[in-house]
Amino acid sequence: MILHIAKMTGVAGTENHLLTLLPALRQAGVDPHLVILVEPDKPMDAYVEEMTGRGVPTIQRVIQKDVDFPLIRDLTALIRDIQPSAVHTHLIHADWHGVIAARRAKVKRIYWSGHNDDPFRRRLAIRLIQAYLWQRVTAGIAISEAVRQFMVKVEFAPPRKTHTIHYGFDPTDESPRIRGIFRRELGIPPEAFVFGSVCRLIEQKGLDHAVTAFGSLVGENPLAHYVIIGDGILRDELQTQIDTLGLRERVHLAGWRANAAALMPAFDAFVMPSRWEGFGLVLLEAMAARLPILASRVSDLPEIVAPGETGYLVPPGDFQVIRTGMLALLRDPEAARLMGEAGRQRLEAHFSVAEMVEKTLKVYNLAP
Repeated sequence: MILHIAKMTGVAGTENHLLTLLPALRQAGVDPHLVILVEPDKPMDAYVEEMTGRGVPTIQRVIQKDVDFPLIRDLTALIRDIQPSAVHTHLIHADWHGVIAARRAKVKRIYWSGHNDDPFRRRLAIRLIQAYLWQRVTAGIAISEAVRQFMVKVEFAPPRKTHTIHYGFDPTDESPRIRGIFRRELGIPPEAFVFGSVCRLIEQKGLDHAVTAFGSLVGENPLAHYVIIGDGILRDELQTQIDTLGLRERVHLAGWRANAAALMPAFDAFVMPSRWEGFGLVLLEAMAARLPILASRVSDLPEIVAPGETGYLVPPGDFQVIRTGMLALLRDPEAARLMGEAGRQRLEAHFSVAEMVEKTLKVYNLAP
């Protein structure tokens, strides 16, 4: 049995990745269990139910602060009780508490996954903590080559311990009726060209730049619309920006949707103007929906998008170049459609769940 430990405050890329990875490992003969570290006012009951329903035993433990010594004692006792053959942690709070607890419980194989290269991880104190913990794990998995390089250069990771394993995603074709249904809900004409984004409404995602770019071209493109699915602390600020630019009828804040990936066929192109990223699982969902992608040239995104083939890469924060990319997609919808088809083919060839599981098993030294 391999015990996974992850800190969660909501459902985004890492959480959706685990919903795919852990059941797939179970199907491959591994016995995964999951402990979710949750903040006192942010339980993950629905997620626990979902993961348990997929055959992965899952429990929650409350984390009270960034460094929670009682939690380390609790995790140590839990690990000693269930005696997993290995422990695998995800995200920095789970790394700090899970690795120490696993060491105290004398677990011989300890793994962790790096899911992002957030700027705060460059602080010297955090770099030194990570360097200390790197000496105490068996191996680390980076979800992109960009993150692996970050581990080595910033966190002092021994290169021999680092492995790049991209997220995997197996596409399913959604009902074509969803395109018309979702557009009617938002009041968007069927003939419109719709740009779409799906993300948390936070600074990292760079949506302010995309809204500015869209606002600068909307006057000469009466059938262009922009739909943003998601929620977050910047919702009110984005709405104010949209209203100030006179875009309320053309930019639609659709809120958080549990079925966001299923709604993507309502888009004609996908926009991801992030300032930084870990992997961008949502891009695989966009590729599954056969959407051309306009994304920032940051972190791992160049590993996913093939420029000129499946979409365009632009400098982060440059709304003029984002505007140019949007115009290129608007003016040649057939080329945009072909890019989307190429993206679907790239997804199936390079980002399968089977490949992700096979590489993970090799890191675990469990591959046949």
